[in-house]
Amino acid sequence: MEARAKLIDLGAFIDRVGRAGGAEDFRMKAFRAALAELGKGEPHRAKGVLMAFSDPTTDPIPAATTKAACGAWPAGS
Repeated sequence: MEARAKLIDLGAFIDRVGRAGGAEDFRMKAFRAALAELGKGEPHRAKGVLMAFSDPTTDPIPAATTKAACGAWPAGS
């Protein structure tokens, strides 16, 4: 029942984003990529979901460009 409720919440979230209009930004593209990971039916789905939002680079950046997290890696979209 808990998983069912979470899926309903996700559906409601997607509906709200759709009603807002405008072009999808990198966060929604990452969200859709994460959803696709769930549908693959392969092991390690949680890792695939996490990586859909994550910055896979290992080199440090010279300086931070923002003060907060933004929910997804902008260059991943």
